[in-house]
Amino acid sequence: MGIALVGLLGGFLGGLFGIGGGTIFVPLLMLLKGFDSHHAIGTSLLIIIFTALAGAFFHGRAGMVDWKAAIILGLFSILGVWIGTKLSLKLDAIMLQRLFAVYLVVIAIKLFFFKPS
Repeated sequence: MGIALVGLLGGFLGGLFGIGGGTIFVPLLMLLKGFDSHHAIGTSLLIIIFTALAGAFFHGRAGMVDWKAAIILGLFSILGVWIGTKLSLKLDAIMLQRLFAVYLVVIAIKLFFFKPS
């Protein structure tokens, strides 16, 4: 599968579900392109710039963005990214891959049983 097709599929799923790097591009790059977890994470972080800008534009135009919350979350996420990146780079690629898999399973279970209020 070509890298452009991975981008198209990742962008489609990101726009459809509002998700991107970690849950879409990292698995696609690892499973379809053979990236190790460190390279998949790093690449997805750059990809997400494009996906996020396009998604924010289209959802914002439809009135579906809480701009105040997004700005606050974005600013605080900078600290989180810094801490997470430092930890990620210290972990072995296989350990990182396994931790990511556990995270995805936990999130999947929570979402499956989640009832919106």
